[in-house]
Amino acid sequence: MTEELFREDSYRRECEARITAVDAAGLQLDRTVFYPRGGGQAGDAGELRLPDGQALRVADTVKGETAGVILHLPAAGQDELLARLQPGQALTACIDWERRQRHMRFHTATHLLCALVPHPVDGCSITADYARLDFHMTEPLDKDTLNAGLARLVAEARPVSHSWISDEALDANPQLVRSMSVQPPRGSGRVRVLKIDGVDLQPCGGTHVANSAEIGPVVVTKIEKKSAKTRRVVLGFAAPAAD
Repeated sequence: MTEELFREDSYRRECEARITAVDAAGLQLDRTVFYPRGGGQAGDAGELRLPDGQALRVADTVKGETAGVILHLPAAGQDELLARLQPGQALTACIDWERRQRHMRFHTATHLLCALVPHPVDGCSITADYARLDFHMTEPLDKDTLNAGLARLVAEARPVSHSWISDEALDANPQLVRSMSVQPPRGSGRVRVLKIDGVDLQPCGGTHVANSAEIGPVVVTKIEKKSAKTRRVVLGFAAPAAD
């Protein structure tokens, strides 16, 4: 299994690690700061820096077929360097921080959106360029109303934190689960819960900022009627004001 350092500290940018396996599927490490694609959030990119100064570029990070394993997928054109890597080798795993920070800001913004639209979520995508949520609902949504709500919650600088609850506690409180398409992972005995003070509380394994103010200016760029019972809301970062 891979020790998932990002679960407790989304701001950690690098860590010392050792290769546990390397093959055509990707590189496995004993510990990592790289978030693997899942729960609607894109995986991290970055570098695996070797002691001799060379660095393997990581294009994406995904979950392995075995539970608890994380695969770091190398960018193309690095076959010679890959051939030199062996289990047991030490390296420094370094994420692309700008990309991660955008994921954190967008992911936290989707939780604010969940608070403004009190309907189940049946689709989600969080990337460095945009985020979207699909809500199971029939009534129309107003872009101006949502933008005003997002701006207010960002400006209120709400603290963001996480905790862990048991599988049994989650089963006893099914109302905590907002997503219809992605269910919280079970089987490890505990489930990670995200809290935005006074705004939102739900299971989530993604990366987030520590305060809603860190999201910055975010706006609804599009609202679509995807089906008779689905409304899609797309978020983007607002362009900085001109001087």
